[in-house]
Amino acid sequence: MIKHFFWMCSGADTDILKNSSKAEQIKYAGIGGTVFFTAIMAFIAASYALFTVFDSFYIAIFFGLIWGLLIFNLDRFIVSTIKKQDNKWKEIWQATPRIILAIIIAIVISKPLEMKIFEKEINQILLTKKNELTLSNKNQIANQFTPEITNIQNEISNLKTETQLKEAETNALYETYIAEAEGRKGTKLLGKGPVYKEKREKHDTALKELQQLKQENKLKISEKELQINTLTQQQNNKFANSQPIIDGFDGLMARITALNSLPWIPSFFIFLLFLAIETTPIFSKLIAPKGEYDFKTQDVENAVKTWLSIQEQQRVILQKTDTEVNQSIYNELIEDKELYNFKKQKAKETLQLQTEVFHKKQQNLWK
Repeated sequence: MIKHFFWMCSGADTDILKNSSKAEQIKYAGIGGTVFFTAIMAFIAASYALFTVFDSFYIAIFFGLIWGLLIFNLDRFIVSTIKKQDNKWKEIWQATPRIILAIIIAIVISKPLEMKIFEKEINQILLTKKNELTLSNKNQIANQFTPEITNIQNEISNLKTETQLKEAETNALYETYIAEAEGRKGTKLLGKGPVYKEKREKHDTALKELQQLKQENKLKISEKELQINTLTQQQNNKFANSQPIIDGFDGLMARITALNSLPWIPSFFIFLLFLAIETTPIFSKLIAPKGEYDFKTQDVENAVKTWLSIQEQQRVILQKTDTEVNQSIYNELIEDKELYNFKKQKAKETLQLQTEVFHKKQQNLWK
């Protein structure tokens, strides 16, 4: 049962193989097994690759199965269409496009499996890349908001400085009128005279201005701090919204790029392995001499060619004979008086009918 299945996978004629030697049966079972297991590997590779794209087992398995069947059909076609020739160069020329196709298939199959084999290394590279993207994203977003936040903070600092200067000015006026009252400065007269009252009024005026300035600047500072909080929240929201995009930097192209950044020798040998698997049936047919199956297949093809040639010859002879018979019959009919008189009578009647019809049309035109 398995042997017949592998025969079918090889694209060989099972009826001919049944009557061939054991060696031929084993050879084509091996070729069919290679084709079948290559399709299995293609199914696994495609399913993994598609899972990294769609993140769904069902979609990955469905399209992976389609891809596996496609590779199976292509490999089966490649192997089954290579026929043994009497000239090795003709065989190589016949196999060249099939070898190129086999190389392409090997590359397509090997890449997803390489990504699975080196998954841990790829994940580490992607993690490093994500961290770099996160830092770069933070810097880019910060560059959008930092200038405005810095300007507002400078405005707050200016308001606080304005308040401090006014407070220092008020304190200086306080110290001036107190020193005047104590006789340490100014007129140096102890007591609360006219100068003291004048300086006290200046201090009281400055104190009222300071209190009003503090209230005004406090409101302005509160508004500006609210603006800073709003901008900071917007910055955090923008970073939070963009971070999932960076976290999702795990697609097929990203993994292929990460794989290409790894040392090339392991990947190259994995590719060579699949290339060997893919091209083994082709080279086995090219290297092996003509076997019993090849001779029997050629005999069947020659029988069909002979039968078609005979049929073609018979059609040519039949056509030639039929033409000669028809020519002979018509030559005899030329001398047949009865047929001559009959056609003459019919021609006469036809001419009379045409004349009558023409005459009626002419009469209708002149009415």
